[in-house]
Amino acid sequence: MTVKPLDRFAVAPLAQMTRRLAAVASARAEPDLVITGARVLSTYSERILPDREIWIAGGRIAAVKPAGRHRGAAPRYDARGGLIAPGLVDPHLHIESSMVTACAYAEAALVNGTTTIVCDSHEIGNVLDVNGVEWMLEDARAAPLNIFLTVPSTVPATTPDLETAGGDLTAEKIAGLFDAWPEAIGLGEKMDFVAVASGDERAHTILRAALERGRPVSGHIYGRDFVAPYAASGITDTHEAVDADIADDLLEAGLWIFLRGGPPTTPWHSLPKAIGTVTAYGAAWKRVCACTDDRDADDLLAFGLDWVVREAVARGIPKPAAWAMGSLHGATRYGLDGEVGGIGGGRRADLVLLNDDLVPRATWYGGELVVEDRKPTPRLEEALARPYRYPAPAYATVRLPDPLPALIPPLPARPCTVNAIRTALPGIELIHERVALVPGADWPATLSTHDLCHVAVIERHNRSGGIAHGLLSAFGLKRGAVASSVGHDSHNLIVAGRNEADMRVALDAIAAGQGGVCVVEEGQVVAMVPLPVAGLLSDQRVGAVAEEVKALKRAWDRAGCSIPYMGFNLIPLSVIPQIRITDKGLVLVPEMRQVPLFEAA
Repeated sequence: MTVKPLDRFAVAPLAQMTRRLAAVASARAEPDLVITGARVLSTYSERILPDREIWIAGGRIAAVKPAGRHRGAAPRYDARGGLIAPGLVDPHLHIESSMVTACAYAEAALVNGTTTIVCDSHEIGNVLDVNGVEWMLEDARAAPLNIFLTVPSTVPATTPDLETAGGDLTAEKIAGLFDAWPEAIGLGEKMDFVAVASGDERAHTILRAALERGRPVSGHIYGRDFVAPYAASGITDTHEAVDADIADDLLEAGLWIFLRGGPPTTPWHSLPKAIGTVTAYGAAWKRVCACTDDRDADDLLAFGLDWVVREAVARGIPKPAAWAMGSLHGATRYGLDGEVGGIGGGRRADLVLLNDDLVPRATWYGGELVVEDRKPTPRLEEALARPYRYPAPAYATVRLPDPLPALIPPLPARPCTVNAIRTALPGIELIHERVALVPGADWPATLSTHDLCHVAVIERHNRSGGIAHGLLSAFGLKRGAVASSVGHDSHNLIVAGRNEADMRVALDAIAAGQGGVCVVEEGQVVAMVPLPVAGLLSDQRVGAVAEEVKALKRAWDRAGCSIPYMGFNLIPLSVIPQIRITDKGLVLVPEMRQVPLFEAA
């Protein structure tokens, strides 16, 4: 027997269903399902409506009626007084950060009440160019989740002079993605905000490819001085508001604000400060959304978009308004509110049963019960057992130079100053620190005296074979080495260590597995998350990857690292202040100027 797919296309377009829905809504035809005994959380009026039932037909909502109105023989689900809310809509995230494929991502999203996401796949675009983005879209089409794309806008994140990426998404390629894929509903975060503000031709040609097609443009910005030229260039949202002041500037400049909530132990938790534009300065929340941005597999399960919504409630936003920030507002921003984000006639029956603390208990996707008691139903298990398989080239993307160059540079014989990278929590911004070295000391003594460790970035796309050396200050690594193939955003390999032998062991492990994140102690890999798909993704279920990530975090903490591994992955990200290291060397941001590791004293 052929099994009906459980994906976005299983629900017919509204245009094909209006007569049937009208018949059900007027009680001339039977619904497929009635959810009764519910309180409805209305994101349209920001109220909780008592004693309601929802009539569902063909995976869509036909009507919301007073409880007890339906008297036919349709199957019923008794919500027992629980809250029924629309499925959450996450307007900005990166599937690749979860380390799982889109099909695997769907499981965690649905358990946490998220039924629609808008992803920016610039990570896989940086590795595999247009092919990677299209493979991710094929993966998304097979997933039991509504997945839309903001086309990656900044691949590479800066220029070939500053870093080497595997992809190069030009304006022509971006236009081609828009024209070929209806899911491509916007332009992804324009990370090169310095180039945008300064009128760089490539940056503005890419903006034009989106604006000419009527697609909204997402942003990524640091610094209040950049707000005006950024807004003037057509960018209309950002998730990088780090405090109330810049959030206020951005709202007044006409941008949507995506409040990024991340687990407090990660670099991503900017919601508590940014929400001050509403709670302290009195701005309306009509153009404020909630988003997750980046989650690894472990945090994806524990800290979903529902958790971000509850964080907004904890900081003073009323529950219905906070849920609207997590659903209707994101849908409205991307013109999806006719399909998702609210409980109204004609909308998809993507629904969540909540307790009074807004914790999801059950989820319906297209009218089908896919999660109950926070566990996948047999219907969802069936869909998850048939994931998309990436083509063979996606499993062969880590190509290191052979032989591998020295990972540690020689110490200068004369007095010198080091341009070091100081790490600090939460781990997003890195501090440029100048350290005077004493001549005559060897590396072990130098590292111990100044609280330093080695870091290197190695090009892995078979382009240049380049390597850059640096020093991390206050990173806290006590012994061994740590390494990752998820070095944002060009995704070259980054390795840090106390000695070259352990650094090489880490790189060998990642090369052998065609990607991953690992911790090495005394010549042995003590924890690793294998990432064979583009060096970014596992092809396992999210629960299995979450367990690997938990073990990695424990080993990471034992090694003494002062910032989480996701912060470590950001060390090569050359669009965030103050200093970064790419395969081309040390880069000062926002000056976009390279500096040497050693300078004469």
